[in-house]
Amino acid sequence: MNLPKNGKMMLTVASLILGILFISLLKTTGAAGSTARTDTTLASLIQIGQENEQLKNDITKLKEDLSKFQEGQNASKVILEQLDAAKRNAGLTKVTGPGIRITLDDAQDRDINNEDIYYYLVHEEYIRTIVNLLWHGGAEAISVNGQRITGNTEIFCSGAFIQIGQTRQMPPYVIEAVGDVNYLQSALNFYFWDRLGEYQEQYGITRKLEVPTEPLIIPAGKTQQFRYSEPMKEAK
Repeated sequence: MNLPKNGKMMLTVASLILGILFISLLKTTGAAGSTARTDTTLASLIQIGQENEQLKNDITKLKEDLSKFQEGQNASKVILEQLDAAKRNAGLTKVTGPGIRITLDDAQDRDINNEDIYYYLVHEEYIRTIVNLLWHGGAEAISVNGQRITGNTEIFCSGAFIQIGQTRQMPPYVIEAVGDVNYLQSALNFYFWDRLGEYQEQYGITRKLEVPTEPLIIPAGKTQQFRYSEPMKEAK
């Protein structure tokens, strides 16, 4: 097809215009896509930043909770240790350890018609004296015939038996004490042990001291029932 010269020129100009428009369209589309991608990336970064900030806050809160929990655990541990120490001091805990064993018994061969029958028997004051001497020697726990001796344990004569810790006890009386063996023996030898030795020679009562190779086991004492007393409240 042969076009006039003017027609060819107009076609060329139109082609140039179309080319320019097409290139402009491509640039515009590319710019718009780039802007959209940039906006999307920026929004994602903002969201990630917000999530990271929230995670930091959560971690800080967890650390605070953990610190409080550990403080509470430490406080609970201290309280439990104090409670355990108080129970041990009160004789309410079963304990074991090295110590000595003392056995006292009435004379087996005694003259029931003898006016001095008193000296053929083991009396409650013997037991009380030995217990006090053992405390003086640093005993940490004492029992008599399996009855733990505490601050409110009674020891008194009641006819043919001795009452210890609200129980009736008959001879032989086995006294066990946990503590430093040397100190306990030294406390006994202060004076009373020799007197019991004299009674043993003269009247035949049994007085025996042993140092067991195995640790002694002292049972827990009985809890005191409080009906009339109550803790004194401190004035504010």
